[in-house]
Amino acid sequence: MAQNYTLRYAAHPKDVKTYDTQRLREEFAIEGLMKKGQINIVYSLFDRFVTGGIVPTTKALTLKPIDEFKAKYFLERRELGIINVGGAGTVTVDGKAYKMKYKEALYVGRGSKKIVFKSNSKTKPALFYFNSSPAHKTYPTKLVTMKDAEVVHLGSLKTANDRQINKLLVNSVVKTCQLQMGMTELKEGSVWNTMPAHSHNRRMEVYFYFEVPKGQSVCHFMGEPQETRHIWLQNNEAVISPSWSIHSGAGTSNYIFIWGMAGENLDYGDMDGVKITDLR
Repeated sequence: MAQNYTLRYAAHPKDVKTYDTQRLREEFAIEGLMKKGQINIVYSLFDRFVTGGIVPTTKALTLKPIDEFKAKYFLERRELGIINVGGAGTVTVDGKAYKMKYKEALYVGRGSKKIVFKSNSKTKPALFYFNSSPAHKTYPTKLVTMKDAEVVHLGSLKTANDRQINKLLVNSVVKTCQLQMGMTELKEGSVWNTMPAHSHNRRMEVYFYFEVPKGQSVCHFMGEPQETRHIWLQNNEAVISPSWSIHSGAGTSNYIFIWGMAGENLDYGDMDGVKITDLR
């Protein structure tokens, strides 16, 4: 079994202003998450947030702790959120199996020792996207389907940002320590997400873009509101967005993205809004 990980350091906004395109991508873009038969992990020192992709094919894959944790098992001091963006599969947590269909989520509480991922079909494998953050308490493991989600509709086709926000792993649906995850779906004809933009010093975020049609891309915007930067992303790629940064994007087609957050505030509505006309 191949389990790979890389470490990303936190960056000051003044330093990021000096980054060229290559350096910006090296620090914030996350590529190559979904590789068959592999577990790929990026460990960011922004809120010690972990982003990963697991694609089991012929064999089940077991999540192991990375060296940086200095832990006996992955969730010794952490919690975990998983969303399946591929074919049907199963996640088994300490012997209990949770069947996961497309767009379904699983919260796994701190202290769970053995987490095994399996696909129902090797030709259409599950694509398990996951986030993890430090946890101070143990909450029960829980499967969350789209029927359980808290759904919010925002924007309009007129402003090209008609979207449905599916809150999956948030406190109104499942108890967590600090991790929050959900999924935003852009309607056909709409391309802008998280617009008007916002930031929140109380937590950082990672966006994972999927269902980006072949030949299309998403331009993700980050940086301080007065001096923004952009990173072009393809299907099944993610981007780290620091707490001091806005996070927004526009695609050449509609798409879906998963937002994952960690920090000290579980209030989803805690945002520092930025007027569209104030962006630079």
